[in-house]
Amino acid sequence: MSDRIFASIWILLCLGGLVVAWQIHSEYSYEPVGPRPFPVGILALMLLCAVLLLLRHPDLVEWPHKTVLQRLLIMVVALTLYAWGFEWLGFPLATALLTAVFGMLFGATLPAALVAGALMGVTFWYAFDSLLDVTLPLGAWLG
Repeated sequence: MSDRIFASIWILLCLGGLVVAWQIHSEYSYEPVGPRPFPVGILALMLLCAVLLLLRHPDLVEWPHKTVLQRLLIMVVALTLYAWGFEWLGFPLATALLTAVFGMLFGATLPAALVAGALMGVTFWYAFDSLLDVTLPLGAWLG
């Protein structure tokens, strides 16, 4: 039953998104088809998947154990804090902290999680900034 409730809500959200996406217009044409096809295509695929989910025979739902739900809640809180503190902390530090928290949730020791987080934060910042030319914030606390 929860599959059908989710699919019904998702269908309504996709239809609303299609209405919004259809109104996307660009002041100038930087592509032959404009900016509209990508969001419309993604939303149409999501709508198709939601309809298929609604029509299929539902599986027996078995909810995860309490510890799994606690870890999922910690992940959601960590991702929310990551989004909230991204500009102030900066990409390298915020990514290092998020990676360390996720590493510890998956069984890493504190030193290993901190080292892996620091390496990932710095490496990803370098890759985005230098190799891909994507400007990411270093953090308000640095300057």
